[in-house]
Amino acid sequence: MSTQSSAIVPRAQPLSTLPAGLAWGLAGVVAFSFTVPLTRAALGGLDPLFIGAGRAVVAATLAAGTLALTRQRLPHGTQWARLAVVAAGVVAGFPLLTSYALQEVPASHCAVVTATLPAATAVIAVLRTGERPARAFWLFAALGALAAVGFAVLQGGGTVHLQRADLLLVLAVLACAVGYAEGGVISRELGSWQTISWALVLAAPAMAALSAVSLAAHPPSATPTQWLCFAYLACISMFLGFVAWYRGLAIGPIAQVSQVQLAQPVLTITWAGLLLGEQITWLTVVGGLAVVACAAGASSSRARTARARPS
Repeated sequence: MSTQSSAIVPRAQPLSTLPAGLAWGLAGVVAFSFTVPLTRAALGGLDPLFIGAGRAVVAATLAAGTLALTRQRLPHGTQWARLAVVAAGVVAGFPLLTSYALQEVPASHCAVVTATLPAATAVIAVLRTGERPARAFWLFAALGALAAVGFAVLQGGGTVHLQRADLLLVLAVLACAVGYAEGGVISRELGSWQTISWALVLAAPAMAALSAVSLAAHPPSATPTQWLCFAYLACISMFLGFVAWYRGLAIGPIAQVSQVQLAQPVLTITWAGLLLGEQITWLTVVGGLAVVACAAGASSSRARTARARPS
């Protein structure tokens, strides 16, 4: 009786950790949920290459300062190569690809397609760690991918030919999923926020070069509001949001905290309607709910399998 009630209503020790982990995780997800709408808004006066690369340069400056102030030890050996994978996916791939995609599709459309990220991350993590989840995991992951593709096809007029933006978004999801999965593994060695910080510092020279190319070819003509959007993307989406997210995962329980990410596409669609005035159609709502439901099924199936495995 006591075991059952404690599973339903956590007491004593669980209460000291679970709310904090969920609170930090939710803070990170809320921070990330503004990324797509504000990227869309900033595109009015800033080049997509500068938005994707320039925000990484600003975030890397913040990360380098934080690492220096806290006197973190340097990564060593193959850790640098693994950090390069994180940087390629999270620092470069996702921001750049979504910035270019948002030139062609609304923020709400982007939110639905990228809602496959939790399931994609789980799939990459399974392949990376050698787990053997139940068949339900693979079923939900496949259904989520089909739901996202189906939504993109219907939004594109019902033809089989997908928009270029959809292909960019699929690549963005894959890149970010690889970065998340590898980051989750290496964060056990370097620490949670330290991993994204070192990845930002490692990518800084390349991102600075790309930013310089963009500024030379397309001088900014942004309004103060668009610069504020860029500042949010650089300071919050690219750095502080990751600090909160990884802090929540570190406190845990990871399986429960990670479920909070499923709220991100719903929040993003909401902000797209409120901030950008985008028309949220029934197709967007149904598509988003379908993808989120499949991602939730995949994540929960993997979590149940992990708990069932002997330690």
